[in-house]
Amino acid sequence: MIKSDIISQFEAKLLRPAQLDGDPLWAFVILPKSESAKLPRRGRTTVEGSINDHGFQATLEPDGQLSHWLKVNHKLLEIAGVNAGDTVTLEIRPVEQEPEPEMPTDLQQALAAAPEAEAVWKDTTTIARLDWIHWVTSAKQAKTRAKRIGDACDMLASGKKRVCCFDTSGFYSKALSAPKAAD
Repeated sequence: MIKSDIISQFEAKLLRPAQLDGDPLWAFVILPKSESAKLPRRGRTTVEGSINDHGFQATLEPDGQLSHWLKVNHKLLEIAGVNAGDTVTLEIRPVEQEPEPEMPTDLQQALAAAPEAEAVWKDTTTIARLDWIHWVTSAKQAKTRAKRIGDACDMLASGKKRVCCFDTSGFYSKALSAPKAAD
């Protein structure tokens, strides 16, 4: 179940997001760069671990600063008995195999309407599909997202299995970042 023997253990402060966007109460942690560097990739990476000895599996998001951040949902906050502002002990390790990413409905519909693109999609790796989805969902405007979906279908239909021109870490393009912390 574990990809490698690399286990990161560190303490971090749970930060409260400045904007909750209507979601239930949650917090987040920005991983120290030294711990993030132990992970297999700078982009989205699924890990298993624990927060104060309470297990979880989650996908770390790139923070745009060559590190990652972890969303700690309300349920895990409750189970671990912690709140934003608390310092917690985290242990993480990459999963052996990335789980299949959740397919956005609009991308799924576009692929279903483009059989050549869908065939190449099905022939790509899970990591490649994760990157395609991340590229589409990181668009900030609906117009950009729609264009990316169309471009993805065209690129896939032409046999391209990896998305081009997308910095999965967000460092060079600044397309990705951790949430802003509340004061």
